[in-house]
Amino acid sequence: MSSCGPFAVPFVVEQGADPKKYDTTKALESGTLFPDLDLPFHLKINAAKVADTPSNQLRALAFVIQELGLYLDTHPNDSEAFALFQSYVALEKTARETFLEKVGPLTMTDSARASRYTWGDGPWPWQYREEE
Repeated sequence: MSSCGPFAVPFVVEQGADPKKYDTTKALESGTLFPDLDLPFHLKINAAKVADTPSNQLRALAFVIQELGLYLDTHPNDSEAFALFQSYVALEKTARETFLEKVGPLTMTDSARASRYTWGDGPWPWQYREEE
């Protein structure tokens, strides 16, 4: 046995073709889209309450899209998951457009949509308070 410490025994949950999924906010709170992968770390509860704000809705959608993409990397023939992936991509696009209209650019490249360079315009995230 190594003098550095005990050996680890890895464990990976096997996902079937149609695993259960959290809604977007619960997925963001839990750190995974899939309840079967929501395992506590040293008996600590993973989930924390995330405020339902426009920016957090965008984060949740982006997170779920990433999770579904990773799932599809290993399950490319799961047509139901791919259809769900497509619907979340469409939802994220709509939510992003709405956010850009109401709040302003999320990234520097978003400012290219305006008639002039608007990235430096306010308000910056610390200058306004999102509705809770």
